[in-house]
Amino acid sequence: MAALMLLASTAVGRDIGPQSPASREQVEKLVGLWKDHFTGADSLQQRRTAFRTLMETTPGPTRIQVRQVDADGVDAELMWPARLHHPIGQRVILYIHGGGFSSGSIRTHSLLAGSLAKAASSDVFLIDYRLMPEYGYPAQINDALTAYRWLLDNGYRSENVIVAGDGAGGNIAIETVLRQMRAAKPLPAAVIALSPITDLAATGDSMTSNAKSDPLVSKMSIESLRKTYLGSRSPTDPQASPLYADMTGFPPLLLQVGAGEVLLDDTLRLADKARQAGVDVTTEVWPGMPHQWQLFPSLLDDADRSSQNIAEFAIRHFADKPQE
Repeated sequence: MAALMLLASTAVGRDIGPQSPASREQVEKLVGLWKDHFTGADSLQQRRTAFRTLMETTPGPTRIQVRQVDADGVDAELMWPARLHHPIGQRVILYIHGGGFSSGSIRTHSLLAGSLAKAASSDVFLIDYRLMPEYGYPAQINDALTAYRWLLDNGYRSENVIVAGDGAGGNIAIETVLRQMRAAKPLPAAVIALSPITDLAATGDSMTSNAKSDPLVSKMSIESLRKTYLGSRSPTDPQASPLYADMTGFPPLLLQVGAGEVLLDDTLRLADKARQAGVDVTTEVWPGMPHQWQLFPSLLDDADRSSQNIAEFAIRHFADKPQE
């Protein structure tokens, strides 16, 4: 009930519509695949391996060009549509993959990144930031900020850059832009966060109210990754948990989340706080969608739909619109 009341208060949302029976069947198959790979994967290293092997069963992107990039020490791939007249170097989405700060890679997110490149007629800069437990906070945010500034130093105008990420990557995306704000340096045109972890203290009501409906993430898993990621740092530090940050002056923000996720309130409370600070926020709550559903356009029709919404949001906010 609290989540529904909060959704009403964040009123600028896109009506996604009810979930279709076909969509429910597709999600059941995907959740089965998740469980096949993650059952018994308890440690960070085991979950990293499970995520990698799961995503290796999905196809790679098609009809894109790829260039390996060293962005001042951060490994990355620059992707763009394989079109004769695509203007490489004009528009870019900096994409920061999810994976609980400890897993995920360019490979796990290449299909989504390639889909966004084609749908948004944009370059996509997909980075491999440092992971925990080898590296804790703030290495991940440092790497993302380095990549963002590398883009600005290499010909992209800030008003043609969008910063995006999912899960932990959504946290890093928001914190990267907040860091850039505190430094009074150029901000991106917009930010996109897909089921972001905004509250490492895990205080949202949906951590418990959606515990039975979320097969992939739990309050316990958030608390476990927090301990490794933050160490002795407070989980309510606004430089680690954006829910507690001052959002005044933040760029336009698109948020997507599944209605049954434990991270639902991480999204809705951030949307409410950002809007109260004057931020232009668009919130999409997708019925029946599991965490990171956007990574599976080969399995879920709703992954294609959500990616199209992301691309349309990006196009609206690029200063230089695609001409195609």
